[in-house]
Amino acid sequence: MTDPAKTLCPYCGVGCGLEVVPVAQRPANADQPGQPQWQARGDRGHPSSQGMVCVKGATVAESIDRDRLLHPMLRASLDDPFEPVSWEVALDAIVNRIQAVRQTLGPDGICVYGSGQFQTEDYYVAQKLVKGCLGTNNFDANSRLCMSSAVAGYIHSFGADGPPCCYADLETTDCAFLIGTNAAECHPIAFNRLRKHHKRNANVKLIVVDPRRTDTAKVADLHLAIRPGSDITLLNGIGHLLLRWGALTPEFIDGHTQGFAAYTEVLRHYPPEVVAERCGIAVADLETTARIWADAKAVLSLWSMGLNQSSEGTAKVRALINLHLMTGQLGRPGAGPFSLTGQPNAMGGREAGGLSHILPGYRLVKEAEHRRQVEQFWGLPTGQIAAKPGLSVGEMMLALERQQVGLLWIAATNPAVSLPDLNRTKAALRQSPFTVYQDAYYPTETAAFAHLLLPAAQWGEKTGTMTNSERVITLCPAFRPPPGEARPDWEIFAEVGRRLGFAQQFAFTTSAEVHREFAQLTQGRPCDMTGVSHARLATLGPIQWPCPDSETPDTAATKHDKRLYTDGTFATADGRARFAPVHEKGLAEPPDERYPFVLTTGRLYGHWHTQTRTGRIEKIQKMHPQPFLEMHPRDAEQMPIEEGAWVEVRSQRGLARLPVLVTLNIRRGTLFVPMHWGSLWADDAECNALTHSEVCPISGQPELKACAVQVVPVAHPPLDSTTQALPQATESSILSAAPTS
Repeated sequence: MTDPAKTLCPYCGVGCGLEVVPVAQRPANADQPGQPQWQARGDRGHPSSQGMVCVKGATVAESIDRDRLLHPMLRASLDDPFEPVSWEVALDAIVNRIQAVRQTLGPDGICVYGSGQFQTEDYYVAQKLVKGCLGTNNFDANSRLCMSSAVAGYIHSFGADGPPCCYADLETTDCAFLIGTNAAECHPIAFNRLRKHHKRNANVKLIVVDPRRTDTAKVADLHLAIRPGSDITLLNGIGHLLLRWGALTPEFIDGHTQGFAAYTEVLRHYPPEVVAERCGIAVADLETTARIWADAKAVLSLWSMGLNQSSEGTAKVRALINLHLMTGQLGRPGAGPFSLTGQPNAMGGREAGGLSHILPGYRLVKEAEHRRQVEQFWGLPTGQIAAKPGLSVGEMMLALERQQVGLLWIAATNPAVSLPDLNRTKAALRQSPFTVYQDAYYPTETAAFAHLLLPAAQWGEKTGTMTNSERVITLCPAFRPPPGEARPDWEIFAEVGRRLGFAQQFAFTTSAEVHREFAQLTQGRPCDMTGVSHARLATLGPIQWPCPDSETPDTAATKHDKRLYTDGTFATADGRARFAPVHEKGLAEPPDERYPFVLTTGRLYGHWHTQTRTGRIEKIQKMHPQPFLEMHPRDAEQMPIEEGAWVEVRSQRGLARLPVLVTLNIRRGTLFVPMHWGSLWADDAECNALTHSEVCPISGQPELKACAVQVVPVAHPPLDSTTQALPQATESSILSAAPTS
């Protein structure tokens, strides 16, 4: 029997190890009947997932041959049909367009939008091409929608990006504080590790903060169903009580932090009665939360999109970190502020500089010395890297409206579903004079806005690395050739670079060479991985950074519970962490008489983002057959609306038509819609037709979690619309992930 290929699940940021083996059966609609089908199972030897796998990981191979983009396709305008072309023609079209844009609009007329689906090697070569050789920082990634507030929060509080915790903390904490994360559905295997620890130990407390009674909240010791947008008030209210009770660590505050006095001045404005009223919770529950935090030996906080996707996302993250700083709860087992990354390689993208304001090795575009270091390493003249941050993806859409973009290159993401204010986004995409869309699947919603389609190799068809939420790097080898003419993303970027005249910078022949160069650029940086290589990963298995080439017992490649800031020294100029004196500003778009509800959005257990992969898997489609709108029974009664009735949800920007799921699992005045359905999968069900484009001024992350809407009953949809039963995911189905063999 063939040895299984060890790889990483390409979905969420948990980073579960998979073993993939060939099987004989073929799917009836496979595009490549000559290729073997594959079956994925959990890898018991992977340190992060320990053999567990959720339904997405277990079924991922079922989509690998479905609806693949097999050849480059080109058209003159969006009104014309695509025609197959050779790679030679496709590459000439890109290079000629880049040269023309550089001569007319300048380098900033070029915009590239990438993805946490990239491997680190893809990310790195793209940065070298765009930020280095082309001289524009207009490379952003869909991590902007996902984790950029966490990045900004870590940088501003600690001096550098990087979650300081590891998954071992899930099993050593005695207080897990989850805010803005439905980990049971969105990060199920990490949550399973925490849940098992919680169930085995009566002294371990689990607190969940979420307007919805999610499957995460259902197993909590205390669920705080706060009003959307009141996170900072809650966190400052906890801080107020900790300060009042003297539940502090003065030696840590005095020796390792800065700005505590200004923070305490903020806290005095958040007494329990005020906080409880603003958040819509009981004073007793607020006091219980603060008491659990105060009494715990090790507090571990976990968060995801519920904090990040906000017009004050960075402030929310820093308000949470403040609580850890005032109580000294970080840098030791079971304690610390732990951002759960949304995508499989969002961390690798952050390491490689894959956002418009950062450079490889946790460097910042705005820092002259950082730019100089990268220019010198890449063999480029001083000043080649632009001194100002590039455009975020939202700013790219505005630039399209102003006709300031001559080339838009999108790869491995689906912005025609995932970006906010979707009707305006689509109108902006139509303004692009030339859009390159590089993906593994066709059709997708974004393909409708492209002039040139490039077939990309996906998971299992190219070799590279990915870094998960706990900074563990896994080698993902190719276990099958790409179908048709598909190519790895890094090879496409490198070939364009060579054709533009940068042969020396892109003389890579393997992804191992790309990784070797990238790792050298991390030397001496917080994310130092000079001791990591494809060869070591293949021999030793996954490696957690920091892992410099000069290892110590604390940084050894075989150690998988590395924590940051264990000595209380941070990556700031003076080595001290920074308190953030932040007040809450509230929702960017609060409800009013015309739009009385707050709509929030999120994921479901089985689906992934915009269904480009999971929508093609039969088992997952049966689990989640159609979108829906969650509404509290009292709200439904007042409308009046019955279970299963169809409604039109309207905001100032657009509408969606959905069946209603009446449930006590959501607080009154708040509605929920899953984010996964674009126009390919349902009619008028796009949640982002409703959301607005206001962003956090620091991180640039949009407030996808809250907008004001109204609800209007409508007649049943046309007969050809989907009419399956509403999904009823249960705790048992979500928590049943277990080791597989």
